[in-house]
Amino acid sequence: MSLPQQLSFGTLEKIKTRFGLTEVGSPYLSLSSPMSPAPVGSVRFFSGDKVHKMVYIGLVVPPIGLDSHMIFAFTKPESHIPHFTLDSVMAGPHFAFHLDLIPRADLGANLKYLNAVFDSLTPIFDDAKKIEGLTAAQLGPKQYALMSPWMLAYRASESAFEQIQTPVNGYLDHWFNLVENGVPADAVPTGDFAARDQLNRNAIFDPEVDKVWAQVERLWAGRRSLEESGERRPSEARSCVR
Repeated sequence: MSLPQQLSFGTLEKIKTRFGLTEVGSPYLSLSSPMSPAPVGSVRFFSGDKVHKMVYIGLVVPPIGLDSHMIFAFTKPESHIPHFTLDSVMAGPHFAFHLDLIPRADLGANLKYLNAVFDSLTPIFDDAKKIEGLTAAQLGPKQYALMSPWMLAYRASESAFEQIQTPVNGYLDHWFNLVENGVPADAVPTGDFAARDQLNRNAIFDPEVDKVWAQVERLWAGRRSLEESGERRPSEARSCVR
């Protein structure tokens, strides 16, 4: 099992076990490509109470050296508790990861919420950036604007990637506490969280914003009769998280 698979599968199991999530399907979707007669990926879907749904999207395409695993764990649409996300990737000899808690309110207008939900991540965030062998991912300001300032998004050497488990555990433990215990009443922002969340997700998973979705879609270029064969395009995987 590759390092990105180990990190992703371990995190997936921790969330599933902690919140008693139930998996729907086995898998929910299989993803196919003209590069392989066998499925090259899958979408796994889990449902629960405090964690409303969790989506895993995995793509392993040896001909192009792609080994990519994404986790999105969503709290309820009407909740102010942030979502958890982790991407772990190996592309050829290179590694990369993305770790964040996705805000559910405008941080600039809700200082108490910012302090209660994100400030405890600062020491973990600062220590993670010091890991030797990390280089900042090439993301645009639009992508940063849609996530949190505590987002960790880096390319990594193999030795650096092996150390990523520590900040992942730190973010995960903090998120577990938020989901289970909430935030102080005076730190809860006001607003229509469900409406904001839908708009935020639409933007995060827009291929015009995050080019990775368009790149993945191109893997399926030239495949015909997908609907007839029952195979799934990556756009269907994207719809699971929007």
